[in-house]
Amino acid sequence: MNKKKIGFLTGFFILLFVGFYFALTRLVPGFGSPALPVLSRVPSFSFANQEGRRITDKDLAGKVYVAEYFFTTCRGICPRLNINMKKISGDYAGEADFRILSYTVDPETDSVGRMKHYADSLGADPQRWWFLTGRKDSLYHLARNGYLLDDPKNNALNINEQFLHTQFLALVDKSGCVRKIYDGLKKDELDELEKDITVLLKEKADAPRFANSLNNPG
Repeated sequence: MNKKKIGFLTGFFILLFVGFYFALTRLVPGFGSPALPVLSRVPSFSFANQEGRRITDKDLAGKVYVAEYFFTTCRGICPRLNINMKKISGDYAGEADFRILSYTVDPETDSVGRMKHYADSLGADPQRWWFLTGRKDSLYHLARNGYLLDDPKNNALNINEQFLHTQFLALVDKSGCVRKIYDGLKKDELDELEKDITVLLKEKADAPRFANSLNNPG
């Protein structure tokens, strides 16, 4: 076989490989991109939503969701956060396997009735966007040890003296694992969040785990 023919065949197979790789990036979700790592597994929880319905981690099995913490009387970052969450809710309104969970950090004020009034003011779909309230220590423990939205060391403080206030959001996959944290006030991170939601919606619930966290299951 002469050099000209070898060169032609080499070039042909290189083009074939490049074309095959490009096709996979278009057809296979996440192919060619680094997999989102697993940061933690969300522990079991049980809280009441704005309709008075008991919501547990089992209701999220097989669902991708975004978790945030806020309080209804907030006049600072919370209204801006929830305007952004409303956009995300609208963008994924047609996705049966997507949810938003908005936990209160002030359960003494944020009763089920107050949460419903707040949710209704945003036009939130009670089937897809849940505003959750319950015991303060349980809410804060979940924020820190499950969603990683605050320093777990703060659990050592007197719960009555604590007040959690964060602009960060946690993205959770179909297996109940936190895959990434985002700043809910930054447009570029919100755009990235939506891209990642789309990727996780196409993952299977039993997708391989790529974790290295102390909170990692297994």
